[in-house]
Amino acid sequence: MLGANDGVLSIASLVLGVAAARTTQAGIMVASVAGLVAGALSMGAGEYVSVSSQADTERADLEIERFALETEYDDEHAELTDIYVRRGLDPEFASQVARQLMAHDALGAHARDDIGISDALSARPLQAAVASSISFAIGGMVPLLVAFMAPGAALIPSVAAVSLAFLFALGASAARAGGAPVVTGALRLLVWGALVMSVTGAVGALFGATI
Repeated sequence: MLGANDGVLSIASLVLGVAAARTTQAGIMVASVAGLVAGALSMGAGEYVSVSSQADTERADLEIERFALETEYDDEHAELTDIYVRRGLDPEFASQVARQLMAHDALGAHARDDIGISDALSARPLQAAVASSISFAIGGMVPLLVAFMAPGAALIPSVAAVSLAFLFALGASAARAGGAPVVTGALRLLVWGALVMSVTGAVGALFGATI
């Protein structure tokens, strides 16, 4: 959702800014396609770097846990027991659970319950980068296609209207998926989207008037 939001807002704002500067249709399309490609690649690269840093941190944390298990096993057992006690188990039962889990997979038990790392939630840089790039590109294609099909005079209002409608729908979908108020989530994205597009369009118009 976030990547698609960025794609819609970035490319719509780019189209509006360039169009407001009285650029030709061909110039608008060149700038928009370049922005779409650059944005998708930038999102992917940024996500890869960010998630790779997270993966490095996770590996370092696991090494610390592995060393602690080799040198301070009883302390690690006590630590895991205390975690389960805080979650509501009685101390004796918590100790038994910790001992059995550590006998089965001590590092896995501490990774999951002590430092919050699991196979389902572990950092996957390449997967995150691809997903981010694709979602940005899908979102960015919406204003790009509208700009391609809309006639000259209708380009700005068409791109703005369709992009804002799409942002409203994305905001509502994200809020529904997260269990948040749907109208609030949709309106928040709609208002900020309109503000960003307005400012970018105004900058484009100002720049176009000075050249």
